[in-house]
Amino acid sequence: MGFQNVLALLGGVAMFLFGMTIMGDALKKVAGNKLEVILYKLSNTPLKGILLGTFVTAVIQSSSATTVMVVGFVNSGMMKLAQAIGVVFGANIGTSVTGWILSLSYVEGGSGIAMIFSTAVLTAIVAVIGIILRMFCKKKVQNNVGEILLGFAVLMYGMQAMSGAVSPLRSNKAFLDAMSSFKNPFLGILIGIAVTAVVQSASASVGILQALSVTGAISFATAFPIILGVGIGAGAPVILSAIGANTNGKRTAFIYMYFNIVGAIIWGVGFYAIHMFVDFSFIDNTMNPFKIALVNSVFRIGTTIALFPLFKQVEKMAKFFIKDSEDDEDDMATIDRLEERFLKYPPIAIEQSKMTIYAMADKTRKNVYRAVHLFEEFDRSKFDKVRAKEAAIDKYEDKLGTYLVKLTSSELQPQDARQVSLILHTISDFERISDHAVNMSDIALEMEEKGVSFSETAKKELTVLKSAVIEIIEKSFHAFVMEEVKECYRIEPLKEHIGMLCDELKLRHIQRVQKGECGLAIGFMFNDLLMNCERIAGHCSNIAVAMIELEASEFDTHEYVQSVRKVRNGSFAEYLKEYQDKYAL
Repeated sequence: MGFQNVLALLGGVAMFLFGMTIMGDALKKVAGNKLEVILYKLSNTPLKGILLGTFVTAVIQSSSATTVMVVGFVNSGMMKLAQAIGVVFGANIGTSVTGWILSLSYVEGGSGIAMIFSTAVLTAIVAVIGIILRMFCKKKVQNNVGEILLGFAVLMYGMQAMSGAVSPLRSNKAFLDAMSSFKNPFLGILIGIAVTAVVQSASASVGILQALSVTGAISFATAFPIILGVGIGAGAPVILSAIGANTNGKRTAFIYMYFNIVGAIIWGVGFYAIHMFVDFSFIDNTMNPFKIALVNSVFRIGTTIALFPLFKQVEKMAKFFIKDSEDDEDDMATIDRLEERFLKYPPIAIEQSKMTIYAMADKTRKNVYRAVHLFEEFDRSKFDKVRAKEAAIDKYEDKLGTYLVKLTSSELQPQDARQVSLILHTISDFERISDHAVNMSDIALEMEEKGVSFSETAKKELTVLKSAVIEIIEKSFHAFVMEEVKECYRIEPLKEHIGMLCDELKLRHIQRVQKGECGLAIGFMFNDLLMNCERIAGHCSNIAVAMIELEASEFDTHEYVQSVRKVRNGSFAEYLKEYQDKYAL
């Protein structure tokens, strides 16, 4: 086998891997990224998990990719470990489908009409149709279908290139001797592990083995142990993906390896133990691509059948080898939802981002309540908690902002892009509201340390203001979490009234200072408190306006805010009057 043949072989492998990637990605685009959503929502029973794992892996053509995805689901809390077991089992079955697809590249036509249906002719037809759909059709779906066909054609050409490159090996004595040495089960398994760990795809390894089988040098004795090793080697990217995952994420990766190792032991030990007493005449039979695909499928389906009754035991074994960590239940567990693995699947990444910002919003809301209550009765532990939660909220903002910026580089559907835009626009408002809660708690601490308090009149006035602030927080947070855009139109009038209240309170306070009823020192604290209340209301208004803008893609935020402030008629005037009556001094 000369240097040109080696280059041709490597080129064929490259085309094969590239075609498989294009085909899998295009299939996911046609599905609208719904495969991943289905995967984690419909795996509530072992059998459903196996069927779903098989289906999704057959589509994306990678058991490793499916399992890496599942590791992310488990790590983020979206999927329980018990659910993941079924999906992992199914993924191992689904990856064998690719071998049958690759077998089509070895179907030969005869002469006349039969030649029209040969693989070479059909592949060419598929490629032509694919490039027409990809280049000349305007609809996105047709473009994606074209990519699927092109990916399939590239994959088939890659397989044919590999087969052509290795065909001279039919008469190469060194190669034939090497293939004979792989009849040693241990050596064959090691070769399967090594090759698959390098190319990081069980489908690719089986494809290479199928290409080599055309030389006639691959017997069952050679192919069988290599196939056993391929499953184990495919665990390399899964194990790498589990680095940094939580305990259950690591357990999911362990189960993937466990499946293939136990399968190799069951089939390997069982087969060779029986062969010691029974002469299997087929062991020296020459393998072809179809037979290799069959052995690969039987091995994976058989392992699944053998382990299916042991679902609970598999889960217990994973928990036995990987113990629980005390860090799994920390305050920042929600942030762990933002898995880097999900960036490839925008609908899931967005869903996780929404759950994270909802948790952040809830922490912010509670922080404001704690700060407000400090003026009624100062409690050092509550003051410390405001500080601690503010630190956590800062981490939410940092992690969520970074995550969403990375997500924007993905190809997003219009609705998904609007959701990302909304979160990016509002995340800083939630964080700033918490900052103002901290400022308020600092004012309460200063008053406690100096032993001063507001006058009874000021306290009554502040009670009205604080009630209005609590309502605007409740309304804006409820509207955001429940996605009730209609409720948002009530936020700006309430924000306007809070601003008017603050202005009125400042004037009244100045009058009290002039009369000697309040001192200058407490006056600065009073004004700082009013400023923080007014800014909290302003950030609540920002959240509401962002939601209204999301609802109408051509909505002009500046125009809306200006109009509701200047033209006080319609619903705005009605709501403003309602709040003026409700929160009157």
